[in-house]
Amino acid sequence: MFQNSLSNNKISYTVACVSNFAATYRLSKKDAFSYLYNNKAIAFLKEHYDIEHTLSIADAVEDMAEICRQNGGTL
Repeated sequence: MFQNSLSNNKISYTVACVSNFAATYRLSKKDAFSYLYNNKAIAFLKEHYDIEHTLSIADAVEDMAEICRQNGGTL
């Protein structure tokens, strides 16, 4: 039961981060997710959830943007 709750928290957190990224960069949520996925930011959030979820969403958006830039993203 705890594992399922943690998975739901990760999913909710990822959705919130993608939504805020989309709003920040004026993208659709679908385009934001594709950009973040293709430039490794979704994998980054998944791998570093234990740290990232303790930061503000604005900090997470900045971190995702930096990961994307490091992986060829050009927003």
